[in-house]
Amino acid sequence: MKTTRLVSVLSFAVFAFLSLTNDCLAQLPAQPPAEPGEQAPKANEAEQTGSESNPIPAAQPNQEVVKMEKATFGGGCFWCTEAVFQQLEGVESVKSGYMGGNVKNPTYDDVCTGLTGHAEVIHIEYDPAKVTFDELLMVFWKTHDPTTLNRQGPDIGTQYRSAVFYHSEEQKQLAESYKEKLLEARAFRRITTKIEPASELYVADDYHQNFFNNNPKNRYCQAMINPKLDKLKEVFADKLKKE
Repeated sequence: MKTTRLVSVLSFAVFAFLSLTNDCLAQLPAQPPAEPGEQAPKANEAEQTGSESNPIPAAQPNQEVVKMEKATFGGGCFWCTEAVFQQLEGVESVKSGYMGGNVKNPTYDDVCTGLTGHAEVIHIEYDPAKVTFDELLMVFWKTHDPTTLNRQGPDIGTQYRSAVFYHSEEQKQLAESYKEKLLEARAFRRITTKIEPASELYVADDYHQNFFNNNPKNRYCQAMINPKLDKLKEVFADKLKKE
């Protein structure tokens, strides 16, 4: 009888010891604590990189930002010059507007009086890695008539004058140098183009923006702009955007 009770007591003691041991083990941390001055152990690879199905994306290299430059030309009616420069590779945007006058916020009707001093201009943003300012000057002088003062074809008035509005000293020097070379080569009997600093640009109404593309059947477009575009394609085929 005593022997049976002793066995029962011993069995209970062993069971209690094992249960206590399992409870203690369950409470132990998965990684041992770091000693003073030591780095804490790294998490396992799955925790560092995510699961195989949802890996942490690799960092993307910084993309190079293209720095655009600007150019402003007056070459008669801005419907014509806009249509020409829109075709060039590297030209990102063309806005029609007014520059070089002495009246703030002029309207189209104001400028048409010839009393505000403004020229009809196109303001270009371009990628200099694709087209240079020299190339823009070449297209400018070859797609309008710089010999007629304040006139382009049937369009007469100071607002239709030929002008380069430079945005930097470099542009000024390039424009003056190009003009001088044209005169030396006798490319034109005279050049009336004014080279002057850019001033505030007044963007024309939406009606005047992208005019040729929006109104290809317009009589003025067919009579005045189509011939310019034909010449552009003939002389500057390698400079045009790919269709």
